[in-house]
Amino acid sequence: MRVADGSIEVRRRGRCGPTLVFVHYWGGSAGTWDAVVERLPADRDTVRFDQRGWGSSRALPGPHRLDQLAHDLIDIVKGLGLDTFVLVGHSMGGKVSLLAAARRPAGLAGLALLAPAPPEPPATVTTEYRYSLSHAYDSAQSVGQALDHALTATPLSGAVRSAVVRDSLNSDEAARLEWPMRGIAADVTDAVRAVDVPVLVLAGEHDQVEPPHVLQRHLLPSVPQARFDIVPDSGHLLPLEAPAEVATALEGFTTGL
Repeated sequence: MRVADGSIEVRRRGRCGPTLVFVHYWGGSAGTWDAVVERLPADRDTVRFDQRGWGSSRALPGPHRLDQLAHDLIDIVKGLGLDTFVLVGHSMGGKVSLLAAARRPAGLAGLALLAPAPPEPPATVTTEYRYSLSHAYDSAQSVGQALDHALTATPLSGAVRSAVVRDSLNSDEAARLEWPMRGIAADVTDAVRAVDVPVLVLAGEHDQVEPPHVLQRHLLPSVPQARFDIVPDSGHLLPLEAPAEVATALEGFTTGL
């Protein structure tokens, strides 16, 4: 699919809409969503891709700023000619999806946010925190530490854990640093207030990265139409820790859109 300065490989399955367009987290890939897609109806139209600077899109040049990622997302939607679609963004992908939705692309029917990075950064996003975060994916060992001490509340299977480590290390350095050093601290509240479609927010009960109380304070005031649900016993990596619950929530949300 053509985007600025290159192309992005898109994985698509099914033809029954509305199309679910999945946008992965910082360190993720199209594969982050595999377990969710497997639990959706077989004919559900889904779109997955690696964001600029990650995985198969690693060679795409910068900038890797949030506005460029949102522009890529809209280019993909337009290029596929989707009539009706729902953006499904996780963590960083949630913030990207909010910015894309704020531009009100034709055909946008809804927005599902999984443990999203809020548009208004909380006070905990300090310079020290961002510097520490920028080293989370320095090595397989550091990724493992992040998984064990911050990202998950439930153990991942060996194969899934290995895939997460591989994805986290498979990035352009500029893309890896852009989010912790700039994107996470960007206040996009004013832009997000333009979102005018139904919104579903899923928070992990034990999420240490974006806890439910942080989303309630720093996200919900910007999207007052949002429905807010907490996924029990889960941490930050909802698509990997609770794929069945995520799939059920998405199907319920998209019914009638």
